[in-house]
Amino acid sequence: MNIEALRNYCLSKKAVEETFPFGEQTLVFKVLGKMFALTGLDELDCSVNLKCKPEWAIELREEHPEDILPGYHMNKQHWNTVKCEAGLDDKFIKQLIDHSYDLVVASLPKKIREELQNL
Repeated sequence: MNIEALRNYCLSKKAVEETFPFGEQTLVFKVLGKMFALTGLDELDCSVNLKCKPEWAIELREEHPEDILPGYHMNKQHWNTVKCEAGLDDKFIKQLIDHSYDLVVASLPKKIREELQNL
């Protein structure tokens, strides 16, 4: 998956905006103001930091040690850095993006989650 496909997929999700809170070289995707994905625009190879359940994060890193690493500059327990243009299938990367998005949505207050469902 290249950076354009990653961007398009993230933006296709409900209530997602792209922002640059860390400078113009770091693209951040947020759902209702909460970050679920970020990627560097100055890198040669596409990689993305995604939120993940801690137990699954460890499992993913063990199964894909070359392509899924502890989150770069993030809480290593809750974030993974996923190399998008390596050996991972696009469908699997989309599954990881969905998981990150769903985790963030689940952490939102109930009223906001209900509003999101009605968008």
